[in-house]
Amino acid sequence: MNTTSLSTPAIEVHRVTRNFGSVAALHDVSFSVPQNSIVGLLGRNGAGKTTIMSILSGQDRPSQGHVTVLGHAPFEHAPTLTRIINVRDNQRYPDDYRLHHVLRIAPDFAPHWNADVAAELVDAFQIPAKTALKKLSRGQLSSIAIVLGLASRAPITLLDEPYLGLDVAARALFHRVLLRDYGEHPRTVVLSTHLIDESASLFDRVLIMNKGRIVVDDETDNATARAFTVSGATRAVEAVLVNHPVLESHTIGALTAATAAGEVNEALREHAAERGVHIGQPTLQELASALGGENALAYTGNAVEKKEAERA
Repeated sequence: MNTTSLSTPAIEVHRVTRNFGSVAALHDVSFSVPQNSIVGLLGRNGAGKTTIMSILSGQDRPSQGHVTVLGHAPFEHAPTLTRIINVRDNQRYPDDYRLHHVLRIAPDFAPHWNADVAAELVDAFQIPAKTALKKLSRGQLSSIAIVLGLASRAPITLLDEPYLGLDVAARALFHRVLLRDYGEHPRTVVLSTHLIDESASLFDRVLIMNKGRIVVDDETDNATARAFTVSGATRAVEAVLVNHPVLESHTIGALTAATAAGEVNEALREHAAERGVHIGQPTLQELASALGGENALAYTGNAVEKKEAERA
């Protein structure tokens, strides 16, 4: 029985570091996830997303710091583990398994399992029933992972790149069923994906990681509002950005496009207009890409300065 108040975060991560030998996969990571929310976990390969998912699901534990899921440390805590599902992009199955084996044993590990949702998705994805799982395509295996993730209706649902190999129609189906079932049976969902623009509308909040650190922990609209994009003649762009930290830039010939940290005010708009520079707000995909480089600290520093000013 769940006795956790809805006002208590579903997930709390406090100063977590995870070392693998001399390599630190996570550095002093802290964040919380509200109950009954959908959070995007974003970042480049190697940013630490899969490591934090493994810790949240109780498959690993921190070298330092602590994690609570629904009020308990998940590692080796059976009552909590039954309320978590972690679907990974490289899910492994025994060599002789077929679809019916997975569907038969899944309810044993998922107390909230819904057979109707599973049947709907199996039919919609047209997953072969008689083919050994080891012979299925990347997309077909992703379809099975989505069946497990959504039909489990686990209070904590962790989806780590669940739709690799799926075409755009199959991905849209996944989003549609996720939103519908989430609306009918609220839960906490953490979705890690590189297909950010397709998924952005799902997210209540976003966490963006860079080299084992959290560089963004905010509502989606707030996150993108703390950066801006510019494009135009290279010298004009450089003049507009003279007082703004550049997160990422691309130059082709005499033209430059860049993403910079900071908020757009009227003076900046006028300066850009005078020099023929187009200014706009980045998409979540553009922001995540820009924050995957060496200058991510410029963005987080900007956010810290703003919060300090607000407190003052």
